[in-house]
Amino acid sequence: MKKKFFATVAAAVALCAAVSVQARPLDAIQKAGSINMASEGQYAPFNFFKGKQLTGYEIDVAEAVAKKMGLKHEWKTVGFDALLTGLAQDRWDLVIASHGITEERAKAVTFTLPHYCSGGIIVSLNPAIKSAGDLAGKVVAVQTGTSYLEHVKHVPGVKEVKNFPTDEAARSALASKRVDAWVTDRFVAKEMLAKAPKAGFKTGDMLFIEQIAAAVSKGNTPLADAYNTALKALIADGTIKAISQKYFQEDVTCK
Repeated sequence: MKKKFFATVAAAVALCAAVSVQARPLDAIQKAGSINMASEGQYAPFNFFKGKQLTGYEIDVAEAVAKKMGLKHEWKTVGFDALLTGLAQDRWDLVIASHGITEERAKAVTFTLPHYCSGGIIVSLNPAIKSAGDLAGKVVAVQTGTSYLEHVKHVPGVKEVKNFPTDEAARSALASKRVDAWVTDRFVAKEMLAKAPKAGFKTGDMLFIEQIAAAVSKGNTPLADAYNTALKALIADGTIKAISQKYFQEDVTCK
């Protein structure tokens, strides 16, 4: 839900045109017995490092899906903006890092079924900044490349949108009062408030709602279909709900 938009997509489209290689097809992955997956590792509670261990809701979901597909897995972690372009470079088979499904992104990648639904929420130290209208004349922090960036740009009257390389950096900008508000995923904000209840952060309205999914290289439909079959089975048997409860104390799958 996080996240990330036109610059990433444009680069991915350009690479798709320029690079002839493709991410591995399903039969090659099955023959190898292992799937190469990539994430950001800086977006708690969805994907983050606990010490040296990559963990989070999306990591657990992807590993459960891989197991259901009869596959082992290997992880790569890189900056968010490199994830979708890496599919076109054949650097990994699948990306799962809170990418919201958008028409622009769908031109460059093939999305799986969504593994959760969320949206961008306004966070501020000023309780009077709650709604889109309250952002008029304000400086707003977002992570570079995110769908949040595009949504905030279209809010009438926003004085300035400041980009930061990570969501944590955007949060820090708000904490140090270098910006007036921060727009992030509602579950990220929920966890942040739980961990730092005395920090003074206040959450406001949701700016938008979106479906969040993993992605494979454009046209790699057999892999997406196999992933979807496994994901649906895990949703049906309660596995995904249990993972969701572990991280959010609620079921975040799309209803």
